[in-house]
Amino acid sequence: VQLVESGGGSVQAGGSLKLSCAASLGTVMSNCMAWFRQAPGKEREEVAAILTTSRYSTSYARSVKGRFTISPDSARNTLYLQMNSLQPEDSAVYTCAGKKYCYMKTYDYWGQGTQVTVS
Repeated sequence: VQLVESGGGSVQAGGSLKLSCAASLGTVMSNCMAWFRQAPGKEREEVAAILTTSRYSTSYARSVKGRFTISPDSARNTLYLQMNSLQPEDSAVYTCAGKKYCYMKTYDYWGQGTQVTVS
């Protein structure tokens, strides 16, 4: 499964961006997906995750809770991350990831990342 992110860019503090993560044609997006981010000199951080099985659930890092929303579009085989009230500390490369098996801790599929810069 190949994942391709888009929607990154530069925005002023307080602004919004919506990131997209599209699964490759002919594949089905995993039921367990997440958005990660990594800023220069910092460790990669999971900012939002979603489980779309019968036990539908979402989770967010404390730093983005209430500002970011993760959502799937199964018809478009796409995962989104709506980011509102962006702050300079949100600047990072954002990457989507998926698991082959939801019970596993590690993610198997990764996109190439998209840069978000907040000034």
